[in-house]
Amino acid sequence: MSILKPELDIPLDADTAAVAVEVRGVHKWYGGHRVLDGIDLTVSPGEVTAIIGPSGSGKSTLLRVINHLEQPQLGHVSLGGEPIGVRWHRGRLRELSERQILAQRGRIGFVFQNFNLFPHLTVLDNVAAAPVATGQLRKPDAQQLARTLLGRVGLGEKANAYPRQLSGGQQQRVAIARALALRPGVILFDEPTSALDPELVGEVLAVIKDLAAGGTTLVIVTHEIGFAREVADRVVFMDGGRILEQGTPSEVLDHPQHPRTREFLSRVL
Repeated sequence: MSILKPELDIPLDADTAAVAVEVRGVHKWYGGHRVLDGIDLTVSPGEVTAIIGPSGSGKSTLLRVINHLEQPQLGHVSLGGEPIGVRWHRGRLRELSERQILAQRGRIGFVFQNFNLFPHLTVLDNVAAAPVATGQLRKPDAQQLARTLLGRVGLGEKANAYPRQLSGGQQQRVAIARALALRPGVILFDEPTSALDPELVGEVLAVIKDLAAGGTTLVIVTHEIGFAREVADRVVFMDGGRILEQGTPSEVLDHPQHPRTREFLSRVL
């Protein structure tokens, strides 16, 4: 049975239909270590993109660059045709102010590996915090939205609990509700089940599956190959800071073309 409750579904903003993520020529390095090496990636509206690859391949850094939590040294990222974190000025890209960047981040949901909930806030206030902080909603309206979203992820009865009173799977479902609270055009998931006990993984994956079925644009870094096969429209394989191969789940997971993809899959499948 689906954890999401269809009767509580919330439509996204009208301009979401025009949203797509574009990553163009992105390079990122720390000192002499190149983490991202010329990444080009396009995510279409409503598409579910799963990014797989070995540890240290640059997957999580790519998500952080998309959300401008990390700034690339070269290249840029656009959401719906608008550069993230920068703007064109006289033919060159210039950095936006932190306030402008925060406003842009409101269009991109981010679900971290380790939940990142505020321990001193109730579940309800964790979910309601972002719409209030960004000025999108007044506190009563944000709390009403938060109750609705907690119902979507099957945690309506936990609104007044604190994160420490929840299981890891429940905390991650709260984190997903929090990401939805800003009605983002795309949601980024950074290995959303890696910090969970095995018996809790299914409840989080069920929520993500229902988001995917509902047409939400998702970019998911995951080590759950079976999940990627079932949910993704496209699978991207990264290694050494590069995208070595991408295609449908069948193309990449069943008929990989790159030797490194074949080697990686032979070890994890």
